[in-house]
Amino acid sequence: MLVEHASVCTLDCPDTCSLTVTVEDNRITKVRGSETLSYTGGVVCNKVAHHTAEWVHGEHRIQHPMRRTGPRGSGSFERISWDEALDLIAERVNAVIAQHGPQAVMPLNYAGPHGMLSGDSMSLRFFHKLGASQLFRRALCGGVRSEAWAGTYGAAPGIGPEAAAGAKLNILWGNNATVTNLHLVRQVRASKRQGGKLVVIDPWRSKIAEQADLHIALQPGTDVVLGFALATELERMGAHDRAFIDRHVHGYDDFMALAREWSVDRAAETCGIPAEQIHTLARWMAEADPLVMAPGNGLERGRNGGSGIRAAIALPALLGKMNRTNGIVLGAGSAFPRTVSRLTRPDLLPPGTRTLNILDVGRYLERDDLDPPLRALFIYNHNPLVVHPDQNRLRRGLAREDVFLVGIEMSMTESMEYCDVILPAASAYECDDLYGAYGHHWLQRAEPVIPPRGESLPNTEIFRRLAARFGFDDPCFKADDKTLMDEALAVDDPRLDGVRPSALTGARRMTADGQAMVLFDTVMPATPSGKVELASDTLAAKWGEQARLPGFRTRPEDFPLKLISPASADRISSTLLGLGGKPGEAPPLLMHPRDADARGVAAASQVRVWNSLGAVVLPLLVTDAVPPGVVASEKGAWLATSPTGQTISALVSADDRADLSEGACFNDTAVEVAAA
Repeated sequence: MLVEHASVCTLDCPDTCSLTVTVEDNRITKVRGSETLSYTGGVVCNKVAHHTAEWVHGEHRIQHPMRRTGPRGSGSFERISWDEALDLIAERVNAVIAQHGPQAVMPLNYAGPHGMLSGDSMSLRFFHKLGASQLFRRALCGGVRSEAWAGTYGAAPGIGPEAAAGAKLNILWGNNATVTNLHLVRQVRASKRQGGKLVVIDPWRSKIAEQADLHIALQPGTDVVLGFALATELERMGAHDRAFIDRHVHGYDDFMALAREWSVDRAAETCGIPAEQIHTLARWMAEADPLVMAPGNGLERGRNGGSGIRAAIALPALLGKMNRTNGIVLGAGSAFPRTVSRLTRPDLLPPGTRTLNILDVGRYLERDDLDPPLRALFIYNHNPLVVHPDQNRLRRGLAREDVFLVGIEMSMTESMEYCDVILPAASAYECDDLYGAYGHHWLQRAEPVIPPRGESLPNTEIFRRLAARFGFDDPCFKADDKTLMDEALAVDDPRLDGVRPSALTGARRMTADGQAMVLFDTVMPATPSGKVELASDTLAAKWGEQARLPGFRTRPEDFPLKLISPASADRISSTLLGLGGKPGEAPPLLMHPRDADARGVAAASQVRVWNSLGAVVLPLLVTDAVPPGVVASEKGAWLATSPTGQTISALVSADDRADLSEGACFNDTAVEVAAA
C-alpha cells in the first residue's frame, strides 16, 4: 500500500525543501517537492528525487553495530550487538582518558544532516560533560561568510530570497545557484520574465552564468578588488547615497580610502576581465531599483574570502538600496530564535578546555604535536577523508593504530572504513527534527516517514546511550526529542506565535511583528554601532587588526594554475551516492584551450592534476567555460573515482587560511596539469 508523508530535506543546501515522500512496505519509493513550504513550491532537485531511495535502502546502508577486523581502511568488519559496541567504546575511551585526560578525546563532525537535533544537540551535551576537546567546525565551510556578514551587519537576517523575483537587477556573486540554490534561480527567472537583468560573478561559466545578461569571469580571489573598483566607480558617478551613509554606515571614509586605490583599469587588469564589464555593472547597479545581491559559498573559499564578501555586501549600503525590496540574501540563520546554549549545554564543559580547528586535525594526528595528544575521535555527520583539505595527510593520521576511532553513520563511507567501531545512524526520514535554513526564513518540523533501518538509531538516542554507558546521570541526558525541540528555540519568542517547537506542523515563516524580516525596515543591523560596519572593531578583536577592513593579499605560487571546485549537480558533497562514487566516474577537469595547448594535452582523454600535496587523474574537458589560468573540477567525488585513490581535496592545503575564521581555501589551490 502506497502512503504519502510530509518531510523535509535535511542535506547541506540553503533551500531546505519541503518534501512529499511516498512509502510502500516501509520503503521509500519516491521523493518529490511539496507545497508545504511556499518558497520551494513543489520543486526539488534531481539529486534528492533520484538518489534518496538508494541512499536510504541501498547496499551501502549501515544497519548494525560493527567492529573492525582487518587493517584500517580495508573495510573488514564483523557485526556485534549494541551492548558490545557501547562496552567497547566505553572501555577504550576511558583508557585514553586514564592515560592522557579527557581532552585526548574529540568529536570530528560537521553538517551531514541540518536538523537542529541530529546536527548537534545530545552529542555536544555528551562531549561537554566528557570534557573532550572542542572543535571549531566553521573553518571548513560557512565560517568566513558568517563572520563577514556578522562583522558588517551583525546577527540580523538579510532580505528573503523571494525578493529576487521582483528585482530589476539580480547579482549572483560566487553562487553556483542552479546546483546549490535551485529556488533562488526560480525567483531570478521570474525577474527576467519581467525584464529584470541578471549578473553572475564567477570564474566558471556555470549553468546560471549561461543565462546571465553579464557574466564576469574574474580570477579566483580577486573579488575584493572588483568590489573596491565598483565602490570607487559608483562614487565617481555620484551614486553613493550620502544621506543613508551618514545615518546608517560606520567606517565609510576608511573603507573608501582603500577602495580608491583601485581604479577600474587597475582592477580589471588584476581580475583578468575587461574594464567595460566593471563600468557596465556599476551603471546597472546605480540604475536598478530594486537591486538584490545573493553571494554564494564560492566567494569565501580563498585567502581573500572574507574581504571579498565584505566588499561585495558593502555596495548595496553605499547605494542606500536596503529596504523592503532591495537588499542582500544572506544571514538567514539569524531569522530563527535559536537557544544554542540550552540545547547543547556548554555549562557542562570544564573550564579551560581547548578548542581545535577542524582543518588542523590531520596535522595533529600525523605529527602528534599536541599535549595531550588526540587518541580517540568520534566521526559523525561527516566524511572527512573526502571533504577535508590535505586528504593524504588526514589519511595518514586516521591510519594510526594508536588512535581509537568511533564512526556514527548511515553509509559505509571511506572515513568509516578506518573506524574501530561503527554505530548505525538513522536517516533524516527516520527521525523527528526541526529545520531552520541558511537560505530563507522558514522554520519546519519533520516526523519519521519510515522506521529506522535495521538496528539504526537517531543521533540523539545514540548519544543518550553513550552518556548512560559513561555513567552520566544528569537529567539533561534523559531528555527526549520533543524536549530537545523545545530547548532548541525560545518558546516564548513572538516569531513562534505561542506554538511550542515540538508542536509545530508544516512550515512557519519567521517574521517581525507579523511582517517580513527586512533590514532597515522591520529589523536593524545588530552591530555594536547599530550601523553597517564597513570597518569592524569586532572582526579586528577576533581575527587580528588586519581584519578591521577588507584587504587584498597575494602570495607567490609554486604552480601556475588555480583550481576551483564547484558543487555538483549529481551529489551534495559526497552524499547520496550519485555519479562520482565508482571507478570511471571522476568529474572532468575543465581547462581553457590556451592552457591545454601550452601543455600539449588538448587531445588527451585524461590528465594528471598535481602539486606537492598529491595527484589526481581526471578526464579532460577543454572549454572556454573557465578563463585562462583557471581549472575546475567538481567537489565531493569518492576516492574510488581516481586511479591514484585521491580526489581534488588532496591538492588543497590545510595550512593556507582565509582572512576570516581561519577558513579553508578550496578555491585558491595552485596546481599543474600534464597528460596522464
